Amino acid sequence: MSGARKNEGGRRRWIKWLVIAPLALLLLVQLYFFLHICWWVDHNPGMTSFMREQQAALREKNPNANIQQLWVPYERISNNLKRAIIASEDANFSEHDGVDWDALQKAYEKNSQKHKVVRGGSTITQQLAKNLFLSGSRSYLRKGQELVITYMLEAVMDKERIFEIYLNVVEFGTGIFGAEAAARHYYGVSAANLGAAQAAKLAVMLPNPRFFDKHRDSGYLARRTGVILRRMGAAELP
Repeated sequence: MSGARKNEGGRRRWIKWLVIAPLALLLLVQLYFFLHICWWVDHNPGMTSFMREQQAALREKNPNANIQQLWVPYERISNNLKRAIIASEDANFSEHDGVDWDALQKAYEKNSQKHKVVRGGSTITQQLAKNLFLSGSRSYLRKGQELVITYMLEAVMDKERIFEIYLNVVEFGTGIFGAEAAARHYYGVSAANLGAAQAAKLAVMLPNPRFFDKHRDSGYLARRTGVILRRMGAAELP
């Protein structure tokens, strides 16, 4: 009888640890993300998870390949680009708390009608969360983690800092990251000197930057650039 009790107690302890250990690991991962975000309030990130992933992909073809990225402060990035990206990617950026649920609903309805993904609903903060820590893969688990990081960013940083980091780490083409590298790569100017039409075109490239890097004369790119140019004046900057 005593042996049976011991065996039962042992099984309970194993079951308890099977529950506690994954939860503890999950909390440690969240703490890791949160501490990084707190540090980045007044320190600039180095290479993001997405940059490392893309650099590894480039080095499969060329072992010496490196991504192009040069950090510039918020005030040295053209307001044209800031307005264009908000107009194109996240019109309610200054107002929402990290997730634009109305935009997500509209994107879901649009994609359901077309039976394919033709519209995204991710905010600038969500995109930043993914770029900083996660991979380009798609799953419900990854999306859930993205939402947690999104709310961490919004809780710790103000909108201007979120946007500053985003502008410096977002992908604009094959191995091209951040506004400064993009401005030099496509137009041979600094991010501070981007004109309205140049900025609008860069913003339109964001959902599929590697494709548009190779197809810069796309008819869609030209038409959508015109739409964003007309919307830029109404974009509210943080």
